[in-house]
Amino acid sequence: MKNTYKTQDTFAITTPLYYVNDLPHIGSAYTTIAADTVARFQRLQGKLVLMITGTDEHGQKIQRTAQSKGRSPQEHCDLVVSGFESLWQQLNIQYDRFSRTTASNHELIVKEFFQRVWDRGDIYLSQQQGWYCVACEEFKEERELLEDKYCPIHTNQKVEWRDEQNYFFRLSKYQENLQAFYQEKPNFIQPESRRNEVLNFVNQGLQDFSISRVNVDWGFQLPVDPSHTIYVWFDALLGYVTALLDPDSEPTLENALSKWWPINLHLIGKDILRFHAVYWPAMLMSADLPISHHVFGHGFLTKDGKKMGKSLGNTLDPFELLKKYGSDAVRYYFLKEIEFGVDGDFSETRFINVLNADLANDLGNLLNRTLKMAQKYFKGQIPDIHGEEIEITHPLKAIGMSLGKQVIQAYSDLAFSQVCEAVLALIRTGNKYIDETAPWSLYKQGQLEALAEVLYSVLESVRLASYLLSPIIPNISNAIYQQLGFSNDFNDKSVINSSEIFVKQANWGALPKNQILGQPQPIFQRIELAETVS
Repeated sequence: MKNTYKTQDTFAITTPLYYVNDLPHIGSAYTTIAADTVARFQRLQGKLVLMITGTDEHGQKIQRTAQSKGRSPQEHCDLVVSGFESLWQQLNIQYDRFSRTTASNHELIVKEFFQRVWDRGDIYLSQQQGWYCVACEEFKEERELLEDKYCPIHTNQKVEWRDEQNYFFRLSKYQENLQAFYQEKPNFIQPESRRNEVLNFVNQGLQDFSISRVNVDWGFQLPVDPSHTIYVWFDALLGYVTALLDPDSEPTLENALSKWWPINLHLIGKDILRFHAVYWPAMLMSADLPISHHVFGHGFLTKDGKKMGKSLGNTLDPFELLKKYGSDAVRYYFLKEIEFGVDGDFSETRFINVLNADLANDLGNLLNRTLKMAQKYFKGQIPDIHGEEIEITHPLKAIGMSLGKQVIQAYSDLAFSQVCEAVLALIRTGNKYIDETAPWSLYKQGQLEALAEVLYSVLESVRLASYLLSPIIPNISNAIYQQLGFSNDFNDKSVINSSEIFVKQANWGALPKNQILGQPQPIFQRIELAETVS
């Protein structure tokens, strides 16, 4: 197969293809916010970016859920998909492709991939016996189960005993290949804790896994045996490939893989790590295709220190959260307050306190008070001074000159909380600097040059902060830029993707002198503690 490897100027990122048994939850939102932030950052640097999200729509669980609600499986999928699309719109998610595994072009991709693996001799028919979790769509080893045969992931669901003929993929054949691959590409699985989990699992010995089901109508028929349906994971993982097809392209593997493959980054929850870090690369090895560059498995979310669940009555509705606080607030809290890769907690009190402290007080007040002084002392213009005229030892310039490089590295490491903390350090220094220099006193004393330097350096620091935070809080960054006299729109993908603009804007000193400023407006309204969202 012809494979034109993509250039360094392209970047493809995926969320999981979310299972459509129910409307999206806060965990799905968390992964997608992170993926959108990475995609926005890559675009900001001038990369050609493809962000893929979508839905995994086949399997027995969907069939049973639809039946219980009196719908056909397709009607159920369409209804839930509209919920995902609505949530992504409300969260300001700028995905490029929405991949649905019920799409007709996906079936052709799955069957072509299956045929490649079949021709390799890596699929065979055998008897499958074991404990099966319908919610996971996966057989479980007995050692994994909780007491009374409950699933370790879906802890309120008992597993079912199955004894049936299935087609299997020869995963065991690829054990040594995988171990060699993990050694050759130590950053393939991230963070380190997830990598260690996978190495431990693989080193215990891999077993072949089932790729088909009998007595399940909702799915693609196996090309070699129509009495079997292709198992959900062998189907779902190929959704990433189908998503790469241009809308008018013939659905072939060659067309799908010609521009964007291999994927740069799969972002997933740690519960589906095994499928992406073990099964998926082995399947790609079998099909003789390049393996994705990175898989990052993030942690779980809790609420007020407790695991969330309908049975516990403590779920967190992302739609309600957005309705009450808006997209930037939700995006900021989850990326700033939770170290990406480990488990994290949502507390509404903490949520409100963080937003008020960081966005309303530190960032918002600094911009507002400085703009008002510029309106008063410099007729609503940036002072007549260039950034390069200010000494390198200046307290704000000293931080700002290295901040861009620091934040670029943090974004690259998916260390979103470090991005926020680094930027906030500049903003907090700005607030302290204003208090110490007392520009109102400088004005009264007629020290206009010193006053110009103070106001320019603070406004430029706010500009730099908003630019570097724009992948996380694009709407607030837009508001700041507009008040500083720019017409930038961080939500316009066609305008911001320029490496030359990035090099200039990500460095301290880009604010043009004498630029007309906008009217000071609060960029984030303080939130009062009131009713909590459930």
